[in-house]
Amino acid sequence: MNASDFNRFDEPTRRRFITNAAKMYLGVQLMPFFNSAASAAPTGAKEAAAAKAKSVIYLYMSGGMSHLDTFDPKPKKKEVMGPTEAIPTKATDIFVGKSLPKTAEVMDKVCVINSLTSRQGAHEQGTYIMHTSYDMRGTVKHPSLGAWVMKLGGRHNPDIPGYVAIDSSQEYSGGGFFGAKYAAAPIGSPTDGLQDSHKPGGVSKQDFESRLSLADRLNKQFHGKYQNADVKAYEELYQEAIRLMNSKDLKAFNIKDESASVRAMYGEGRFAQGCMLARRLVEHGVRFVEVQLGGWDTHYDNFAAVEGRCKEFDQAYAGLLSDLEKKGMLKDTLVVVATEFGRTPTIKTEHQNGRDHHPAAFTCLLAGGGVKGGYKHGETDAKGERVKEKPVTVQDFNATIACALGLPHDLTVMSPTGRPFQFADQGKPVMDVFA
Repeated sequence: MNASDFNRFDEPTRRRFITNAAKMYLGVQLMPFFNSAASAAPTGAKEAAAAKAKSVIYLYMSGGMSHLDTFDPKPKKKEVMGPTEAIPTKATDIFVGKSLPKTAEVMDKVCVINSLTSRQGAHEQGTYIMHTSYDMRGTVKHPSLGAWVMKLGGRHNPDIPGYVAIDSSQEYSGGGFFGAKYAAAPIGSPTDGLQDSHKPGGVSKQDFESRLSLADRLNKQFHGKYQNADVKAYEELYQEAIRLMNSKDLKAFNIKDESASVRAMYGEGRFAQGCMLARRLVEHGVRFVEVQLGGWDTHYDNFAAVEGRCKEFDQAYAGLLSDLEKKGMLKDTLVVVATEFGRTPTIKTEHQNGRDHHPAAFTCLLAGGGVKGGYKHGETDAKGERVKEKPVTVQDFNATIACALGLPHDLTVMSPTGRPFQFADQGKPVMDVFA
């Protein structure tokens, strides 16, 4: 093999090559999460002052969470609200749906953005733009938000992944044109932790070190002769795999170490366990963690379905914010609740009281990381159908996340094909949400 052969590998082929080499020499699997990045500073004094967050926990409500039945209820509007009732919260003048009683108790820590608006009303396209700031195109795969964070800000802890996606689709947590090394480390079940990160049980320490020595000898001549970027990337992946297996911070992925009292705070269920794992990961230096809760596509029987989803969400979200605050981590951890769109004010009686997709107006949440708690930005009309004031685009919302982290949302980065891209595609951060 020569350097030109290596360059002709496409990305999936190169990843298979790296994985197979690691399995052959080390008895382990590699995943596309290793990366290095140069730090970048935010632009503007106001944005620099707002940069308080060190990490992001991104909770994605897949399917299109009904804003009307959760965080934008309309009191005394039975034709819009159906059986959903609004209840007061710990924050003045902020109400939530009745299925969120525990969340109501922590709303003094939350910034509610009721004026999100999107031009994408289909699930795939809506999810893609929320995760990348860009419309889907057949000619380019855009980096996800976590990949941008890794590219512009780098990792806090060099020994473990900086970007992790729990119970999330790898389609929306990839590195895009930044490459596989900026993609999330995928975790299926939160109880299983990070797979393939330990030495195989049948390999002794002596045998393992012997394999490493053999791999080093086999690779040394090739690495010395062909000093191109792809060969160097492979060598970096190889070395970082070793660091990961030897890292004391691998324990971060084991939620079984949590006490009974902490487990009770989060509650039961897969999403609750994902939130608890996210807190552990951030505590050990992971910079961006996504946790997904699906099932919000309520075309049929909206009210029963939303109640069921809220049971999964309510205690876990309240527990996460309370736990972060108790540990002194909320001030520098930005907790995001996002979804691809809202649901229609019109209740479809022919669909067992369902609600359809509604991108024109919906709600997302921010908490911690320097944003104001107990604050509401923007407003929809009396039916929750249109944004009445202070509209926020998806790009504005993502620019706000970048601003909270102190990353330059308006820095132009060129793709390998020479096209310019930004973290938030011309979006502007919503500065009045910051304390």
